[in-house]
Amino acid sequence: MSDRQTIIIVGAGQAGAQLAASLRQEGYVGDVVLYGDEPGLPYQRPPLSKTYMKEGNPDRLLLRGESFFEDNDIELHSGTKIASIDRPAKKVVLENGSRRRYDHLVLATGATNRTLPIPGIDLDGVLELRTLAHAEDIRGRIAEARQVAIIGGGFIGLEFAAMARGLGAEVAVFEMGDRVMARAVAPETSAYFEDFHRSIGVDLHLQTGVSEIIDAGDGKVGGLILSDGRRVEADLVLVAAGVVASDGLGREAGLPVENGIIVDDVLQTADPSISAIGDCAAFTHPLGEGRMRIESVQNATDQARTVAARLAKGHSDDGHPPYSGFPWFWSDQADRKLQIAGLTAGADERVVRHNERGGFLVHCFRDGRYIGLETVNAPGDHLMARRLLAAGIELDRATLEEADFDLKSFKDRLK
Repeated sequence: MSDRQTIIIVGAGQAGAQLAASLRQEGYVGDVVLYGDEPGLPYQRPPLSKTYMKEGNPDRLLLRGESFFEDNDIELHSGTKIASIDRPAKKVVLENGSRRRYDHLVLATGATNRTLPIPGIDLDGVLELRTLAHAEDIRGRIAEARQVAIIGGGFIGLEFAAMARGLGAEVAVFEMGDRVMARAVAPETSAYFEDFHRSIGVDLHLQTGVSEIIDAGDGKVGGLILSDGRRVEADLVLVAAGVVASDGLGREAGLPVENGIIVDDVLQTADPSISAIGDCAAFTHPLGEGRMRIESVQNATDQARTVAARLAKGHSDDGHPPYSGFPWFWSDQADRKLQIAGLTAGADERVVRHNERGGFLVHCFRDGRYIGLETVNAPGDHLMARRLLAAGIELDRATLEEADFDLKSFKDRLK
């Protein structure tokens, strides 16, 4: 029997593909097996609601070309679903019944769109956006759409709204909460984007739910019935009500799950032979409050690199530093680029500023300590905030006030 070790990665998105690449970069010489349930090569998801809608070039989405996996001896199985995990035998069971043994298993299964129990949700023309197949379907329909309704005022919903308005469609957004992007940004940033979307002609409805999607009479969507009884016409509906962790494999295998697969500070599950990374992993971040999931490219990439370094040196968590990747996020909505440095959702105090180039900034504090920055069209300020916060430089409200909230004045603290 061969002594060659095998690491199996379930999920070929940003986290899984990065892990496979990083294992080789770290010098791991065992088998690297990557399973993805979508067809084709691993690709980026963020552009699906942005540039891909305009360009339609799937090759520009690819994380790595086919030759990369061949040259690095990474065994890629696309369009292959893992049905279950046999933990006692240390094997994954494929949908076709075949089994594959692992020495270490990494779950990078990501997230799936939240489903809504609305009558009419299955009508033709009611769409979701998570995969390349979803985006291709939308691109084939959007040019003919005249009245677009979007259920959900988060990043995806607003990015799609701006894109659809740019193509000339009438667009209405229906958000159950009292402001847009409430889970991710400060009230001031929400208000900025609410004003912006209304200025480009988006019909934005807050604190408004959808009780039914109407059949036009031919099995196709014809409009919506709102929670207050009003009827709104629509020939295309995008459901963008957020995502939930794809943690079913872990749950069914008996791993602790709570809004994601629970991992420790080195991203290992309760089973020392299984780790979890990316959107499906629930962990404690030193900048946050309690266990959380972070849905971002940065988090997926940094967690993949962290686990690769650990696994390349052996599976034990002994001596490995805890994961502490610095979080940052972005959203492109028409010509407005929202960037977030840090975990600003826990702020109890905020200060709004504008820079000399017309950028919009919200400095965020918790208990008087600087915890992050939200910006619109202010990339330099965003980058400086990232550098300062990632370096662990402590800033408080009084210090920033003295500097008129100019982060560049603190660059000499960077080593």
